[in-house]
Amino acid sequence: MSSKAGSLVRPLLSSNRQEARLKALRLYRLWYRYIPWIKHNMMHGLPITQQEMREKLRQEFYKNKDITDVRVIDMLIFHGRNDLREIGELWAQPCHVMGEHFKDTVNPVPTKFLDKFFSSPD
Repeated sequence: MSSKAGSLVRPLLSSNRQEARLKALRLYRLWYRYIPWIKHNMMHGLPITQQEMREKLRQEFYKNKDITDVRVIDMLIFHGRNDLREIGELWAQPCHVMGEHFKDTVNPVPTKFLDKFFSSPD
């Protein structure tokens, strides 16, 4: 048996870019509809608003808009569905959700001495 170096690689789930695009849009809608549940049903609540969560979701999907490889798109869809399932089953705690998905939406904690000094209350 001889193998060709340039042989075609089968896609993971989608057969073409259009199908992968539709799956990505479905995932976006699923996350968007799930945001109120995430905000109100996490055990200790999250320190961000639903609008900030929706804006972050939009940013994450726009960040990957130029990806053309169907296998990469399918892999990202798989990870997105997996993350949503972990949140829905409450396997991911609020600290995991904030650290993984929304870490740059809250004000960063100052690390330098003068920054800490100026940000401290009177």
